[in-house]
Amino acid sequence: MKELRLHGEAIVTGMGSIQYINKLDLSRVFVVTGQGSVFKNGTIQRITTLLEGKGCEYKLHSGIKKNPDTQAVLDGVREMKDFMPDAIIAVGGGSAIDAAKAMAVMYEYPDLTFETMAEGTIPDKRERIRVIAIPTTSGTGTEVTRSAVITYRDGNIKIGLKSTSFIPDMAILDGELTLSMPKHVAAETGMDAMTHAVECYINKNIDDYTECLALGAIQGLFECLPSSCLEGDAFCREKVHNYQCIAGSAFANVGLGMAHGISHSIGGLLDFGHGLINAVVLPYVLQFNSRDKEVAQRLERLAKAVGASDFILAIKELNARIGIPASLKEMGIDKESFERHFDLLVENSLKGSTRVNPVSVSREEMAEVLRSMHQGSDIIM
Repeated sequence: MKELRLHGEAIVTGMGSIQYINKLDLSRVFVVTGQGSVFKNGTIQRITTLLEGKGCEYKLHSGIKKNPDTQAVLDGVREMKDFMPDAIIAVGGGSAIDAAKAMAVMYEYPDLTFETMAEGTIPDKRERIRVIAIPTTSGTGTEVTRSAVITYRDGNIKIGLKSTSFIPDMAILDGELTLSMPKHVAAETGMDAMTHAVECYINKNIDDYTECLALGAIQGLFECLPSSCLEGDAFCREKVHNYQCIAGSAFANVGLGMAHGISHSIGGLLDFGHGLINAVVLPYVLQFNSRDKEVAQRLERLAKAVGASDFILAIKELNARIGIPASLKEMGIDKESFERHFDLLVENSLKGSTRVNPVSVSREEMAEVLRSMHQGSDIIM
């Protein structure tokens, strides 16, 4: 028996769909967002103008960084207690939305701590405060998932907290908001979505519903991501925005794998962007996992689905085409830093999503995989 939950109340799509805010019953809104881009491209002004037109009181909480930590969430909760909102509008990339999701749950349940949440003790619903998620990048799918990825600085690791209470009530997918994304951001976030869909598709917990979603997302991303990244094509930007959400709906019900375990380890310790790390490590993880017969068969199906002879090679070629580095070294992790943090990177990479990887991973194997990823060498099968 398996209970599927693909999203909250509704997903609103289409160019200009940010106007849907006018239809929402809101009175006091806490707006959570990131730093520069959402202000430069006018997104925040458009949202606050809509709220003012509705007669809403609102408070803007900005400055969420690319790897939000526990303190950033607690700072937001403290402001919420003063303002007493009835809704949160989370605007921006996955980091801002994840932080807002955690803020909402901790605001509604003031006795919650990050220690207990890390242990899995999280209520499964919200009733006092609504969450409206408006992504401006196309990668995480967090606007429909039950996860909130938060960095625990005391352990230098990102932890994916999970509960149905984290699922936003409303997701607004407005492709217009993605048009100002720089090419490298479109590439990194797009490959984040690809990693979600691929790890979902090869996960042993896959089911009929999510298999269709994951496969559709993979095919769509292969078709549209290059033009979205390299040309900024508006049609493809909107398509990728939808496909990343579809990938989110899929993996939220299945799980991911070792690519995300490694990405959370590196991101929490060395502060690189999540999508970039996922893009770099995905081919190596697929090579490692292909030793499993079922995974190998699924990779063959994916190759046929995207018109390639070898799916792992197709991922490598797509990465190269859109400007993704081929190794952790090329990504910017120098040898000295890599070796200094190596033991902790190995330890933390074995946690989180690696626990549901389709192939079990020993400490020795993880060390070998990380060294291969750093140098850009094939993993010895």
